[in-house]
Amino acid sequence: MKFNTKIPKHLKQAYNEELIQYSSCLENKEYGSAWYHLERSHIIGQSYPIEHTYSHWLMLRFGFRQKDTKEVIGQIIRLLVGGWKSFINHVPLGNTGGANVPPLKRMSIPNDIEILLNTK
Repeated sequence: MKFNTKIPKHLKQAYNEELIQYSSCLENKEYGSAWYHLERSHIIGQSYPIEHTYSHWLMLRFGFRQKDTKEVIGQIIRLLVGGWKSFINHVPLGNTGGANVPPLKRMSIPNDIEILLNTK
């Protein structure tokens, strides 16, 4: 069994870039774009416990900010189980992480992110 503990540098850089874009969009009240970058950060970091958990934490905060009860509840559930599933490498790749999709549903990965994930 493979255990994921530390995100590779090139993925960490891409993950951080998505979070910078998220923050910028949030600051400019571009909520749809902000959420888009949170989803992308989730896809990039979902195989790594710290990044995966942090993406869900930001999604929870976003849900509170938007007064979206479904998102808040969905993120609390994901926060309880997401990190350990990353650690044991048992995540549905491509899942965007929001409460609008089933937590165990595999989804297609955007091409640019797929290239990143396949780079060693």
